[in-house]
Amino acid sequence: MPPTGTTTTSSTAAAAPAEAVAPLMRGIAVLHRLTEANGVLSLSALERATGLARSTVDRIVGTLARMGYVRLDGRDATLTPRVMELGNAYLAALRLPALLSARADALADELDESVSLAVADRDGIRFIHQATRRRAMSLSFRIGDLLPAERTAPGPLFATEWTDEEWRAWRARRAADPHHHGFPAVPPAPRGTADEDFVHRTARAATENYALDDQLIEPGLVAVSVPVRDPRTARIACVANVVSHTSRHTAADLRDTLLPRLRTAVTAMEEELRQAPPPEPGPPPAGLAIWTGASKQELGREFVESLARGLTVLTAFGEGRAELTLTEVAKATGLARATARRALITYEHLGLVTPTPDRGFALTPRVLSLGFPPLSRTSLPRIATPHLTTLAERIQESTSLAVLSERGDEIQYTARVTASHVMSVDITVGTRLPARATSLGRILLPDVDTSAGYALVDEELEQGVRSIAVPIHDRTGRVIAALNAATHVARRTVEECVHDILPDLESTASHIETDLHTAARFTRVPLT
Repeated sequence: MPPTGTTTTSSTAAAAPAEAVAPLMRGIAVLHRLTEANGVLSLSALERATGLARSTVDRIVGTLARMGYVRLDGRDATLTPRVMELGNAYLAALRLPALLSARADALADELDESVSLAVADRDGIRFIHQATRRRAMSLSFRIGDLLPAERTAPGPLFATEWTDEEWRAWRARRAADPHHHGFPAVPPAPRGTADEDFVHRTARAATENYALDDQLIEPGLVAVSVPVRDPRTARIACVANVVSHTSRHTAADLRDTLLPRLRTAVTAMEEELRQAPPPEPGPPPAGLAIWTGASKQELGREFVESLARGLTVLTAFGEGRAELTLTEVAKATGLARATARRALITYEHLGLVTPTPDRGFALTPRVLSLGFPPLSRTSLPRIATPHLTTLAERIQESTSLAVLSERGDEIQYTARVTASHVMSVDITVGTRLPARATSLGRILLPDVDTSAGYALVDEELEQGVRSIAVPIHDRTGRVIAALNAATHVARRTVEECVHDILPDLESTASHIETDLHTAARFTRVPLT
């Protein structure tokens, strides 16, 4: 069975170049296996899935943990939101989500159907934006998921631009994997369909400038797609895709009723691309080479420096830095040219970067396969809970996360970790309390001034309970949640809460915000 998103004719099946960085390739393999496993695998399962020695797996996972890309939960390795910065680099360099997502979201609201944006990834497609509807029968595909072109509506549209070599690669992949086992985001094909079916759909898409998916993924799922063309080249930049269920629309109904409105939205998207100002490059990550060197000096052979250095190369790309030369990559990362060059050679072999006509390099959609899909639908409670656990263990008090309720006068607990005490505050996730009587509520209420940056409530909610809270901010600086620690008055004085607990609360809030801001850059992160 070919690895996820690869084919037997892909570069990953060929022998690695002599200058490829073997530890970097092993680290990428570990990230791929974790992604395929929905973000969590035991170390022994990683050993089996990658074929690597256990000591090698331990060193790679330890290095990824040091970088903040995975978390060790007992014997399990778990992907963390920090790893999404790799996919964020690709999406920022691409610019399409930033420019078109608002149009896609508005179309989803107008049609009351799920709308996605997809790009081509060799003979497959990957989603770069999703605006889904909450229903009992909802779309399960995630940003970064790879689908075979022949079982989607966007696929025939992209195939209209394939070269003869790309068609040969597609036929070879079809012959090697007729049931799509290499595409875990879709159910296996129940029976093989003739290649000519897809060829016919592609020819029709070239003529009609749209394509349909009539239950090709699974029974009941239908979709219609229209290409969004780059106004500079007239080539397909991405495809806008409307997805529904046969209980709501047939494929013919999608074509007859929703296609005209989809075309109107695509025209507006193309105008957005036409009027978009040139990107302004932000500052590249700073000090990464120094950090990796210091980590190596501290941890010795347990830290795989070549893996850490190689991963920093991907983060050199971003908005305004879609194409970089070797010299620019070396400058952005602080790495020696020889080190940056070997990393780029490795990534080109793995299909993660592609050379550009101007002797530069660009990230490919395959970068989204490095941890992005399982984390693209995370929530604030999931992000916060590991940090609450660490905080509770450190201060030996119960910790909680809460948001303001829809009514605006109550708080709702969304995550909680209890400390091990005979006497503790008995509150569960989902509990609602009057906002003004709690430290969490006083952080969240807009008319309560917390100029000191925290709120402390002393036995106002319940006799014997003392709590202190700090805010959680979103990417715009708006307070969206609050974090607190609660204790019994017999264990901590007011002064001890401020002196001993508050610094740890603030540090934990900062860690939660860092993860939240990374995860929310190109995805929606629910607060509950």
